[in-house]
This record gives sequence, C-alpha cells and structure tokens, in this order.
Amino acid sequence: MAATLFDAPDLETLADLQKHLGEIPAWRIRLRPAPGTAKVKDVLAIYKKEKRLFELVDGVLVEKAMSFKASWLAIVLARYLLDFVEPWNLGLVAGEAGMVRLKFDLVRIPDVCFVSWDRIPGGKVPDEPIPKLAPNLAVEVLSDSNTPAEMKRKRREYFKAGVSLVWTVDPETRTVVVHTSVKKFKTLTEAHTLDGGAVLPGFTLSLQKLFAALDLKAPA
Repeated sequence: MAATLFDAPDLETLADLQKHLGEIPAWRIRLRPAPGTAKVKDVLAIYKKEKRLFELVDGVLVEKAMSFKASWLAIVLARYLLDFVEPWNLGLVAGEAGMVRLKFDLVRIPDVCFVSWDRIPGGKVPDEPIPKLAPNLAVEVLSDSNTPAEMKRKRREYFKAGVSLVWTVDPETRTVVVHTSVKKFKTLTEAHTLDGGAVLPGFTLSLQKLFAALDLKAPA
C-alpha cells in the first residue's frame, strides 16, 4: 500500500495536521478522500461537482475560503494589473479561481497572479484547467480564516517554485507586504505607492486609491 501523510511520525491527530498545514481551521480540511491520499484529479472533480475550490497540499484538500470583501479587493487589484499588462501584451493575469500546479502534488490558487508569456507552455492561454507553472507574481488577499503560519508556508512554496514576487494584501489593516524572497520584505501602508519591481517595471498603484474601493457606497 502506498504511504500516506499519516505515516509521518509527527502527525497523529487532527491538531497535528492543522499545525502541519499552517494552523488552519479544521473546517477547511476535507476528509474525503482521506488526507494524504488526495490527487490533482480530486481537486478538479470536486470543483466540477460542487463548484468549491480546494488547494492540494501534501495529499490534503484544503478549501480556499475567501470573504466577499477580500474577493472584491482582489478583483479591483486584478483590474489595475490587467490595465497595465494587456496593452503591452506582457502575459496573463488570473483571478481567485486560477489554479496552478507548482509541482507534481502541490496545487495553489493565488487570489491574483501575473504570468509572463515565457513561463507559459506554448506561449498561449493554457487549455488544461490546472497548468504546471509558477507565476511571476502571486497575490494573496487575507480573509478571516487565513493564518500567519499558512501564509508563511505559502510564500515558502511560491519562492521555491520560482515565483519572483509575492504581495500579501490585508483589507483590515489596509497594508500590503511586498516579499521579494522568503526573508526579504517591506510593509506598505495607504501612504505608499505599490510598484511592480523587476517583475512589472513601470507598474505603480497608489494604495490609497486601491483601498478606497473598500469605502464605496450606494449613491445617496
């Protein structure tokens, strides 16, 4: 019988598994198929049947849970990125359902990502639902169920796979943490301007302008 995640000596309880995955809440861990045995095909089957998004981590299906506020902010940021990327035909911008396979058994779903044409097999929009590629830029917009340990693990996986830039956007504190490596980062507030660095030279966005999207109201 093939080994599973539970053959690891330090994983004996659900609490151990939660810690292994980044202290995530138990409700995000799917038990069928059994943790440690899930495959990429299970990610696709569940999405097709239930329209629910799951990441695949060490054979475990972890639900991607995103608040309406986070989703709204992500799509606003994606629009600004697309407005910059599209006229120059620099590559593709994907949203919060854009699944990527960082390695054989690791599927992540950034809330927004940019992938340059040279990283896309065949240099065209991928036909496969979960292409094997590493985005140049991965953006994570925090929701209530995201934990610091989970995000730290994601960043480690992103950079190991070849991602060059990670933005962690917090709608509550209205900050963006810009990571250029696992250990190198800077925190920006509404008083700052976000830029694309070496990944998207020339791209700039006032964070006051971005977070103003959270203050929109119906006309009086």
